[in-house]
Amino acid sequence: MGRSSGRGAKCGVPAVVLCLVALLCANVLLYIYLDTVYQGSAPPSAHKHCPPGYFKVGTMTSCMPWLQCAEISADVRRLRLIGQGAVKKVYLSEWQGQKVALSVLSSNQYKADFLHGVSMLRSLQSVRVVTLVGACEEDGVFVTEYHPLGSALTLDATLAQDRYHRQNSWQTRLRLALDYVAFLVFLHNSPVGTRVMCDSNDLHKTLSQFLLTSDLRLLANDLDALPEVVPGRQGVKCGHHQLMGQFVAPEQLWPYGEDVPFSDNRMPGYDEKSDIWKIPDVTRFLLGHVSGSDVIHFHLFQIHAECKKQDPRLRPSAREVLNAYRSVYDSMKESHTEIVREML
Repeated sequence: MGRSSGRGAKCGVPAVVLCLVALLCANVLLYIYLDTVYQGSAPPSAHKHCPPGYFKVGTMTSCMPWLQCAEISADVRRLRLIGQGAVKKVYLSEWQGQKVALSVLSSNQYKADFLHGVSMLRSLQSVRVVTLVGACEEDGVFVTEYHPLGSALTLDATLAQDRYHRQNSWQTRLRLALDYVAFLVFLHNSPVGTRVMCDSNDLHKTLSQFLLTSDLRLLANDLDALPEVVPGRQGVKCGHHQLMGQFVAPEQLWPYGEDVPFSDNRMPGYDEKSDIWKIPDVTRFLLGHVSGSDVIHFHLFQIHAECKKQDPRLRPSAREVLNAYRSVYDSMKESHTEIVREML
């Protein structure tokens, strides 16, 4: 009995060592995988390298010109309603075997907003914006690529699914925050001037402006309210009604106190720095409460404090925020690498 027990103990030590080695190797492989997934700076599925005025979605192998009125009317088949707002209704639709999103003007009362959105979609096609498939302004419709996960509001529910829960990590979530800030950089330096993201008066509304792709990236989708900041003028105003709450920037609030009735004519304009104020709040949602998010918040504390400066002139540009985010991402990745090396 004694000899048998001795042999079992000797065999057990190598088995434990082998298990530890296997675990370390698995961690290394996981790190390599995550590093490969997140090293790109733009959503990899977006636009698929088509020239201006062309598109490629789904399983298409070649680019085609944007669909025109006759093609949309004849070939795009509505399947079901998937979204509705004041400006438009959105239908899951089918075109030549590809799933697409068909947006239809809800009311002529909002036709100007709808046409502005179509114009912005045409002008701002990039890796940061949903792919335009076609448009027909006279019929009040346009078609875009369909993303089944819906808006960024579904993020937590999506990452709780079996298919995605392994990707509920600081890497995924910080990458989404990078996508959001990178879009603001693009918007503030766009081919059609400096634009302000006006459909962002609260967190829910802001998140609803972005789509969550199947590879867990953010794409700007709703471009109905992007006024231009023209140098030398009075700035922009997001609508003609009084804005309230802590989410909007201080300069977007009525400055004359509760005793003075709100007047759109007296309300001062503002610029793209109002978007900067909102970055920390959006990022807080995107980062969630996963392992490592507290460390990221610590590293972002200084840049976020600068984003919340009362004087908009003292806030950083979107590009400066993006640079800070990238620096944090790189340092977090480097620290992760060092931990893996020490384990080996």
